[in-house]
Amino acid sequence: VQLQASGGGLVQTGGSLRLSCAASGFTSRDYTIGWFRQAPGKEREGVSFLRNADNKRVNADSVKGRFTISRDNAKNTVYLQMYSLQPEDTAVYFCAATKRNLIISSLWAMSSYDYWGQGTLVTVSS
Repeated sequence: VQLQASGGGLVQTGGSLRLSCAASGFTSRDYTIGWFRQAPGKEREGVSFLRNADNKRVNADSVKGRFTISRDNAKNTVYLQMYSLQPEDTAVYFCAATKRNLIISSLWAMSSYDYWGQGTLVTVSS
């Protein structure tokens, strides 16, 4: 079971990026997928989640209206489309997966996830 995160890079303030989380060894549509990020010197935080049971999407307040999580079942890949990027979005972004049915509050806990990707760096210049 592997998750491969990609798509990070350097972008100017107001720009866009699309991150990908490619799953191998399992069918991602059967799993809840979460995107987390960790900025330099800060703790890892939850950003956006797609729950397997009902395809419910949950976003952190800091990214609402700017980030969208989606799933392409044919490619076994989950995406994080990011618009209107700001310098405070600069971080290493990780995707994570679990087959457990999580309540909303549990989506935010890193301990809820069984598999993690390696992270992809997003840098937003001012």
